[in-house]
Amino acid sequence: MGLKDLTQAAVTAALDEFDALGRDAFLKRYGFGPARSYFVVRDGVRYDSKAIAGAAHGRLEGRDSLKSADFTGGEKTVSAALTALGFDVVKLTEDAPRNPSWTRDELILALDFYMRHREHMPSQTSKPIAELSATLNDLAKRTGGGDAETFRNPNGVYMKMMNFRRLDPEVAASGGVGLVRGNKDEQVVWDLFADDPERLTAVAKAIRQQVTLPVEIEDLQIAFDEDLVEAPEGKILTRLHRYKERNRKLVENRKAKALKEIGKLECEVCGFDFEKTYGARGKGFIEAHHTKPVHTLPEEGKTKLEDLALVCPNCHRMIHSSRPWLGVEELRQLIEDADAP
Repeated sequence: MGLKDLTQAAVTAALDEFDALGRDAFLKRYGFGPARSYFVVRDGVRYDSKAIAGAAHGRLEGRDSLKSADFTGGEKTVSAALTALGFDVVKLTEDAPRNPSWTRDELILALDFYMRHREHMPSQTSKPIAELSATLNDLAKRTGGGDAETFRNPNGVYMKMMNFRRLDPEVAASGGVGLVRGNKDEQVVWDLFADDPERLTAVAKAIRQQVTLPVEIEDLQIAFDEDLVEAPEGKILTRLHRYKERNRKLVENRKAKALKEIGKLECEVCGFDFEKTYGARGKGFIEAHHTKPVHTLPEEGKTKLEDLALVCPNCHRMIHSSRPWLGVEELRQLIEDADAP
């Protein structure tokens, strides 16, 4: 007799009883304290694994429920027995160092995974979850994130999928729930991308490309200006955007093109001409703004001169000052509207 005798039906009955009674009443009935490490996860809800196993034993014919002192919990006992029956068991360590909150880039990759596996979510021990974990850790290397070995482990990645379940109207319509604890930016990313699958797929693909392409890490760790707001598509694509804007050869060629065509360098938004205002000191001074959507940058490869707009620093900062970033025409229209009587 023992955990090896547990059946899927008995465990399911214990989970259902937990739902009916609530956590506190269930633990009190069976004489267990709150779990600290191992939890069964069903439909995004966490259940104290040792208490579930003890209660489930009492559902077997001719058996009594097990008390906490009757058996040990942990990876090799309760977790192994429940996992063998097809249940998802996660390990949470309360005293472990906390990883930083998930970034926009990570949440986009996670949401893309969630939407592609919406109907049948892989288990936390599955190969797809492990592959996503590895991608997130590679992303961390590129953007100066956490320890690549522990930063986003499969347990944490799977739990993030359960966080997204709480936002999914299809889950709610079927009576399911998700984990309520998570990053507040999950709602923002869901609102931006969940109803636009084509854009979500394109942005996630661009991020993954940037993670795998042989680009020098230093190139993507450009320090942000204090007043530059990260693009909705995340940090790594924002940095690629800035890297292309600061390519000296490209910018100089774009300036030469403007001088050849119109004979001066002026802001394409407000018309400001540095040489006209400051004389020789302002000659040749202007910034460049990359006009293409950031998620298209890895796919398109080389930047064309016509992709760069010449702008003064003030207008450039206004373009990047908040989400969503503005286009050149949109900012020009704001100026015209502000000047209108």
